[in-house]
Amino acid sequence: MLNYNPIKRMLRYLADLGHRPNFADRPNRPHAAWVLAAALLAVASCAKMGQPDGGWYDETPPVIVRTTPKDKGVNVKQKKITIYFDEFIQVDNPTEKVVISPPQIEQAEIQAAGKKIEVELKDTLRENTTYTVDFSDAISDNNEGNPLGNYTYTFSTGDHIDTLEVAGYVLNARDLEPIKGILVGLYDDLSDSAFTKKPMLRVSRTDSRGRFVIKGIAPGSYRIYALQDADNNYVFNQKSEQIAFSHDVIVPSWKPDVRQDTTWLDSLRIDSIKRVPYTHFLPDDIALRAFTETQTDRVLIKSERAEPDRFTFFFSYGDSLLPEVRGLNFDSTDAFVTEATEMRDTVTYWLRDTMLVNQDTLRMEVKYMATDTLGVLRQRTDTLDMLAKTPYEKRLEQKAKEYEDWKKKQDRAKRRGKPYDSIMPPVLLEPEYLVNSEPDPDQNIAIRMPVPLLKADTARIHLYSKHDSLWYRSPYVFRPKEGESRTYELLGEWRPGIEYSLEIDTMAFTDIYGKVSAPYKQGFKVKTEDSYATVLFSLTGMADTTVVVQLLDSSDGVVKETTTRNGTAEFFYVAPGTYYARMFVDSDNDGEWDTGEYAADRQPEATYYYPEKLECKEKWDMTLTWDPEGRSLFKQKPMEITKQKPEQEKTIKRRNQERAEKLGIPFPGQK
Repeated sequence: MLNYNPIKRMLRYLADLGHRPNFADRPNRPHAAWVLAAALLAVASCAKMGQPDGGWYDETPPVIVRTTPKDKGVNVKQKKITIYFDEFIQVDNPTEKVVISPPQIEQAEIQAAGKKIEVELKDTLRENTTYTVDFSDAISDNNEGNPLGNYTYTFSTGDHIDTLEVAGYVLNARDLEPIKGILVGLYDDLSDSAFTKKPMLRVSRTDSRGRFVIKGIAPGSYRIYALQDADNNYVFNQKSEQIAFSHDVIVPSWKPDVRQDTTWLDSLRIDSIKRVPYTHFLPDDIALRAFTETQTDRVLIKSERAEPDRFTFFFSYGDSLLPEVRGLNFDSTDAFVTEATEMRDTVTYWLRDTMLVNQDTLRMEVKYMATDTLGVLRQRTDTLDMLAKTPYEKRLEQKAKEYEDWKKKQDRAKRRGKPYDSIMPPVLLEPEYLVNSEPDPDQNIAIRMPVPLLKADTARIHLYSKHDSLWYRSPYVFRPKEGESRTYELLGEWRPGIEYSLEIDTMAFTDIYGKVSAPYKQGFKVKTEDSYATVLFSLTGMADTTVVVQLLDSSDGVVKETTTRNGTAEFFYVAPGTYYARMFVDSDNDGEWDTGEYAADRQPEATYYYPEKLECKEKWDMTLTWDPEGRSLFKQKPMEITKQKPEQEKTIKRRNQERAEKLGIPFPGQK
């Protein structure tokens, strides 16, 4: 068997060294190099398969030999396109990377076959229309993977080719992450209804940087949209589809321009820099902010009773009216403690009475608001059986086993003359105390309860502070924590460098089943002011605007947050480290980032990133000016916290140069 690639490299190597036969001069005498090549072929044909250590790699991209119909041809009527190359090629992920414009409702067939690519369009060709088949970087040779580069095949069913282009970026509106693979399209119909009723006119897809280029555009005025097209119809018709829209009218244009092309000798040395004229298409910096609309359709997703003491309803969306529950095999009057999430889409009912907790099946009638087939909220009534996941009989067995294990332990202690109990102690309420041993001065204490409380006795909660070796009572406020069920916070006058002691007596907390808490004691010392940095932002153009400014960690997570209306954001007690910053315009003053809605012509609330990282050190005050409009959106988010990293651009591997350096011989060049 003949391993073709190494032999081909060797022949090229010999040719590059100048060993070329001159048959005109020596018609009856073969050249020595070609004798050697023939010998190599003979040896290779008999030898074991494999790549010998020698010869140059093929580093030449595939070359297009011809196309049918002709590339940039006019008055084309056929729907099958064939592109021929000078070597065997492959097409990487054509369904994702190859984009055809105008968009094809019925997906085209694209396949590589040896030295050619075949594209068969299924839709009827439109009259007087320019078609583009944008292969992006999908084409490479089959042996070494040398990329052809960005290639677009073009033809027209009319008498001319439209050549204008527009380009830009699509970013997630909430956090400015580049969105890869989203559809971007133009409409020459400038009405708002076009996006929801007509397929896009010309399309592209974003790459790993969120960048798109729409080609083959005719002169005119357009509107631009982005769509994560779930049903491949190029129309926004599902609220779950991610979208972006702009009211700006796009007028494609061009101008002659010059760019610098750099040729490198190697990874460190520049060979030459040339000024190359090119056609610069505009606009090329469109920024679209993509979002998903709030899913307002409300249905009951599921109901469950995972624990015997409560049951939960899960809805697809919240409602101001909580479900009404009427017991059918039990008395539901004052039977529940109700908890709802902040969005009110998940509602939990805790059973107050242990008799109901012990009842395996609770049959009930539930009235709740749900969306009908017309999208209108109406009251719906269901009859549900809520079954405890663990039956009462099995729970009794578990309790009996627990008692038996406890009794054996006490009997063993009694026999050994050790202290023992004759009565099993009651099960205690076990709060989770979130107390840091070295808290920040602006950090409060949180206490989470496993079960709703019946009572919290603040007379049994004591906070002490140490001054000059003496302990004094310290004032505090104990209150439920907003937005978190069964969580309380203790607010104190936390003074830097001061030592505190939190002491909680027995029975400070009692839950709805009568269980009480055990005593608790925890000391802690607040860090000194010298341990922190301060960050102050002056926000350009935001003096009369409500904005939420966030200090972020290296995972893009919120560390600190402040709301400001005067154009200044201040962060105190910032621990030393590396941070980043983000802000959003809080248009409705609710403290939360809000998405957009197309039908209401509402864009998502605008988000901006401070483009540089913040290196905070102890005792440092950083005063920074932040102009949110001073840099394009797609250039704002620092790469260190950008999760959607740009994919490495496909380039020729340049392995010949590495091989030549390794062998210590001059690199003769490419074929």
